[in-house]
Amino acid sequence: MSRDALVVGINSYANLSNLSAPSEDAEAIAQRLEQDGDFQVKRLPETVKDGKLQVGKQTQVTLRELQEALKQLFKPDSKQIPDSALFYFSGHGLRVDLGVQEGFLATSDINPEFNFFGLPLRWLRQILDESPIRQQIVWLDCCHSGSLVNVAEADPGERGQARDRCFIAASRDFETAWQDTNSTYSVLTKELLAGLDPTRHPNRWVTNYSLVDFLNQGLQGATQRPVFTNFGEPINLTRSWRETEAIATAPSESDICPYKGLRYFDCNEEDPKYFHGRRALTDQLLDHVRQSNFVAIVGASGSGKSSVLRAGLLHQLKQGRRLSSSDQWKICIILPGEHPLQALAQAFVDPEASTLDRAEQLGKAEGLLKAGADGLRRLIQVSGASRVVLVVDQFEEVFTLCHDSAERQQFFQCLLRALEITPQLCLIVAMRADFFGKCLEQEYSGLAQRIQQNLVSVTPMSAAELETAILEPARLVDLTVEPELVSQIIQDVANEPASLPLMQYALTELWKQRLDNQLKLSPYIQLGGVSGTLQKRATAVYEQLSPDQQQTAKHIFLALTQLGDETADTRRRVLKQNLVTAQHPTEQIDAVVKRLADENLIVTSELVGKSTDQARLAVVDVAHEALIRHWPLLRQWLEVDRDYLRQKQRIETAAEEWQLRDNPNDYLWQGKLLSKAEAFQQKQAATFSLSTTAERFIQQSLHQRRNNRLKLVVLGLIAPLSLTIYVGFRLAEYFRLRPHWETVNSHTEDNPASGPALVRALEALNQSRQSLEGIYLSTANLSGANLGGADLAESDFSSADLSESDLFDADLRNANLRSANLFEADLSDANLSDANLFDDFRDDDPSGANLAESDLSGADLSEADLRNANLSGADLNGANLSESDLSDTISWTEEQLRAAKLCQTLLPAGTNLDPNRDCKELGTEPETLK
Repeated sequence: MSRDALVVGINSYANLSNLSAPSEDAEAIAQRLEQDGDFQVKRLPETVKDGKLQVGKQTQVTLRELQEALKQLFKPDSKQIPDSALFYFSGHGLRVDLGVQEGFLATSDINPEFNFFGLPLRWLRQILDESPIRQQIVWLDCCHSGSLVNVAEADPGERGQARDRCFIAASRDFETAWQDTNSTYSVLTKELLAGLDPTRHPNRWVTNYSLVDFLNQGLQGATQRPVFTNFGEPINLTRSWRETEAIATAPSESDICPYKGLRYFDCNEEDPKYFHGRRALTDQLLDHVRQSNFVAIVGASGSGKSSVLRAGLLHQLKQGRRLSSSDQWKICIILPGEHPLQALAQAFVDPEASTLDRAEQLGKAEGLLKAGADGLRRLIQVSGASRVVLVVDQFEEVFTLCHDSAERQQFFQCLLRALEITPQLCLIVAMRADFFGKCLEQEYSGLAQRIQQNLVSVTPMSAAELETAILEPARLVDLTVEPELVSQIIQDVANEPASLPLMQYALTELWKQRLDNQLKLSPYIQLGGVSGTLQKRATAVYEQLSPDQQQTAKHIFLALTQLGDETADTRRRVLKQNLVTAQHPTEQIDAVVKRLADENLIVTSELVGKSTDQARLAVVDVAHEALIRHWPLLRQWLEVDRDYLRQKQRIETAAEEWQLRDNPNDYLWQGKLLSKAEAFQQKQAATFSLSTTAERFIQQSLHQRRNNRLKLVVLGLIAPLSLTIYVGFRLAEYFRLRPHWETVNSHTEDNPASGPALVRALEALNQSRQSLEGIYLSTANLSGANLGGADLAESDFSSADLSESDLFDADLRNANLRSANLFEADLSDANLSDANLFDDFRDDDPSGANLAESDLSGADLSEADLRNANLSGADLNGANLSESDLSDTISWTEEQLRAAKLCQTLLPAGTNLDPNRDCKELGTEPETLK
């Protein structure tokens, strides 16, 4: 290994005060590098004393001399390129601001009066960027040297390149570098010499990382603190060459498995030791965090996003060796879940506090976050940390698990606005690539644009990186791996996208079957390779369970799968208590969850509870989505039972929301929703048993329905005795409702009624069971209106805004819905037969209604005109589309249409569906169709 060093110590200056320490500093460093680091050292200025080369105390160094020496160090003319190059400088440092701030190393010939300041740091940066040398080391012991490292012109421009770099500066940008009064050396150099002393650790290398640890400890509380930046692998600096190499001992078998199965590598004490192969990506992420306050880590499921985030980036930040003072930063990690704002509040709760204190802290944090970004700013500021790194892992859960669009919008606005008003905040999100399109569906406070501008893609690992990921962890536990096995695994993974968790799982299973502490190819082939290992293991574990436990395992895996709509199925974390049903009691759930967790097929964790009597809540999750994608048995369950699962999850989601809101009657179901839920509970009790929370939700809904009917019966019995009272009541009702009718009838296209007043009027009339047939509401703003069950036949809603409105079971026969906005509207079981949703009056740009994300399950759309309608994400399960016109309909999928009833339907071009399907069910024979 060849190692070159340039050591510079300048005492003599023409136009600045002379110094005494730099030459002493430089000579001591030069001797240490020569004696203990095996460096070939060039001194500048160089003199000869007693036949030995030394750093000159009086000799000057010109800018040209320094530039030539640096060029030869980092871009040598010879074909023999050294492995390592080290540049040490002691002398004056200058920071000049003439409109643009620049840093300089002062040479002897500088003249500030003529704007000549010495060596520009941007010139040094360019030399470093163009240098072919892999290990680059720069130590600067001069005033204001922190700015020399941190400002743009000193940025090494790492950008994830395969280089090892160490940069150390004497002080922060606003500080002066000092000489130690009890020593002939400067403060930084004195500590450098002590830190480089190899006798502190005989037979071990002093590396750039151990050196930084020493400096941090030695200069803690000093008037000046070193600033440093490290990239890449550790760089060996010095060691005691007088000692012989330690005698190698025969490897002993270890009980430590260095692989993670389906779990990600976390940022704990052990996992980062065995996390290898993502060095370049980790460097790239560190570079982004150093320069920006927002980073988006995006990659396919199974590409290793969480591992590189946690065991790579966050581990390095906690170590504090790569970015100066990052070990002093506060790091908060959250998973969004169903309620991301609550998850965000929990990030600021002290997990070590008492139960009462945690409950109080959580309440205060949630209260502050109600104020949005300003509340988050205050939570960050009171933390006392110079920087707070807020990490949102599995960011896609904001779309898959959070069903409240308003809370989702508040969450995004809170985070992104806080970035603008909180300098200490650094936001890091990790998200599956197939969910980036969801970020584009709405403005979301500029989320998509921020992600695009700060994107770090998690691309597949190269063959060399995969080899490192296999071999390095094995080496740490004295485990050997057959070369043929390494080659086969790399070949299998190359043909399987996003299969890193499968590779880790296969290696874990191989470790269990190791012979003579060696992993071999033959057991790997018997296991079925990368993809077959998981399938076989999951199936084997399932088959080892008793019949009752198998049913419980199926129940658990189905509950932990969030069914996709236009995206793939994803994971779904569930409270363990919500897995308990009549068919799957607590004891059975506990036993099966423990078994599956022991086999690394699922993982369990805890959430901080809000109440004092339930401090912690157990949460269950699949170990990785690879299980959902690659286990044939689970895929079979999901495909066969998908419709029933959707109904079950819909009921349980509503029940959990009701429970979360402290069981209010307003959240109970009624009408057809309740009837369908009751029928599902009765028919599917044995196969798809509902959680105890969902059963209680249905029972409470039925209880409320019985109470409402009893009230009607009582009113019916006393009606003959109360005719006079009834007439008076009707007159009073007429005068009570007259202002609402006046508001509705006053609406015209040229003189529209105000949105809120109009909505209140319509809701009051509908609650009083008034018929609204034939009303004129063209262009009206009715967003969020509650008109469930309303009689709106033949009404005019052309160009009206009905987004997020409740039109469940409404009568909209022959209604005019041309160009209406029905985004996320609940139209389940509504009657839309003969409704017109196509604007054929706009010849230049004909358009249809916006039904994106709407619920049309069970709706009657027979003979409806749906041309140019937007059906993106609409639920058409059980909808009647007979004789409707869907030609030119946009943003539809065959899966949506397959769930609907089709008979004589004009389908969009390109479908492979039969338009005569379901005709027998509707009483029409296909052969009689025209």
